[in-house]
Amino acid sequence: MNLPSNDSFKSFPWVIRRITVEAALPIRHRVLWPNKTMEECRVEDDEGGEHFGVFINETLVCVASIFMTEPFSTALFSKKQQTARLRKFATIEEYQNKGIGRFVLKHIMDLMRQQSVSVFWCDARENAMSFYENFGMSAQGERFFKDDIPYQKMAVTFPISI
Repeated sequence: MNLPSNDSFKSFPWVIRRITVEAALPIRHRVLWPNKTMEECRVEDDEGGEHFGVFINETLVCVASIFMTEPFSTALFSKKQQTARLRKFATIEEYQNKGIGRFVLKHIMDLMRQQSVSVFWCDARENAMSFYENFGMSAQGERFFKDDIPYQKMAVTFPISI
């Protein structure tokens, strides 16, 4: 996994901030579910999640939400591990393929390691699996569908410091 250090992103005009779910909803709606209502773009535990936004010149262009969870069922994970789930990761189309997603995911994964999270996972759209594989995540379990879109659970384990 050859990821840039946080220092290599310093020349970019991107800033990551914690945001409210209300700030994230318009981008979720625009990118992930344009055919649904804004309210349908909420998830059940939104109030308990941590929401992040990437800003360029004060314009919000990318959002991602993190939720502390119980591990999903697989032999790799013990119930004693602290796990975090990435959900509702979206970048406005005109800002895609510029490294912004890599920037925010690296930031979030570094933060999860600092918070002693041992398992980081997501439900990845099948067409995005290679993106997550670049971060050391691997497919777990069987392919599944949400609204006719194929998904795969993907996860990475972080070493536990003692």
